[in-house]
Amino acid sequence: MTEFLQQAINALSLGSIYALIALGYTMVYGIIKLINFAHGEIYMIGAFVGYWTMSVFHLGVFEAILAAMIVCTVLGVLIERVAYRPLRRSTRLASLITAIGMSLLLQYTMMYFVGADPRAYPALPDYMNASFSLGGVVVKSQQLVIIGISVLLMILLQFVVKTTKMGKAMRAVSQDPEAAQLMGISVDRTISFTFAIGSALAGAAGVLVGIYYNSINPLMGIMPGLKAFVAAVFGGIGIIPGALIGAFVIGGAETAVSALGYSLFRDGVVFAILIAILIVKPTGLLGKNVREKV
Repeated sequence: MTEFLQQAINALSLGSIYALIALGYTMVYGIIKLINFAHGEIYMIGAFVGYWTMSVFHLGVFEAILAAMIVCTVLGVLIERVAYRPLRRSTRLASLITAIGMSLLLQYTMMYFVGADPRAYPALPDYMNASFSLGGVVVKSQQLVIIGISVLLMILLQFVVKTTKMGKAMRAVSQDPEAAQLMGISVDRTISFTFAIGSALAGAAGVLVGIYYNSINPLMGIMPGLKAFVAAVFGGIGIIPGALIGAFVIGGAETAVSALGYSLFRDGVVFAILIAILIVKPTGLLGKNVREKV
C-alpha cells in the first residue's frame, strides 16, 4: 500500500503537468477544430522564460511562473494572428501542416539562440527542496507546489469558462461560430482569447517541469506535447473534463510502467493507449458521436 500511495503521488504530479498542456490542445480544437502542434513548443519557451527569470533576474519560482504565463500568452496570440488566422477558411490539412511548420520553426529558432545543450534550472529555495514522510510515503514540496498550482489554474479556467462573459462566448463559438457572430460575439477575439489561455497554461507547465526535472532544452516540447495530445484524445478532444481525465490516466500509466521497471517502454505504452482508444472509442472517453451532413 505504501508503494502504491508513493506512485500515486508521482502520478498526480506528472498528470498535473500533462493536464495543463492538454487543456490548450482541447480548447483550441473545441473552438476552431485545429490541432495546434506548436503548443508543445510554447510549453518549452515557457520553461526557458522561467529559467531566465530565475537565473538572470534572480526572482522566485512564483514570479517565474507568472512571467512565463505572460510571455507565452503574448506568443500564443501572435502565433494565432500570424499563422492560423489567414488559413481559417482553408482546409484542415493546410492548418495542420502550418501547425507542424510553426512547431519546427519555434524549436530551431530557440536552438539557434540558446544552443542544443540541456540546461539545469537554477537552485531552488530551501522550502522547495524539503520533503515530508507520511506513513512511509515521501512527498516532496516540489510535488505539492506542482499539484497545488495546477489545481488552482484548472479551477480558474473552469471559473472563466463557466461564469465570465468571454467564457460564454467561447462556448457559443465552439457550438456554432456563425450563430455566435450573428449574436454580436467577436469570433476573432474569442479565438485569440482561447489561444491566450491555453498558452498561459502551457507556459506555467514549462516552469513546473523545469523545477521538477531540473533540466530543459529546445527540443523538450516534442514528447510532452504529443503525450498531452494523447491525453486530450483519450478524454475526448474538445472536452475540458476529458482532457483532465486523460492527463491523469497518461500520467498514471507512465508512472506505473516506470515503477514496474520498464521505464524504457513508458513512451510506447502511452501511444499504445492512443491506438487502443481510437480503435475502441474514437471520440474519446467523454466524446459523443456526431453526425456530419455531407
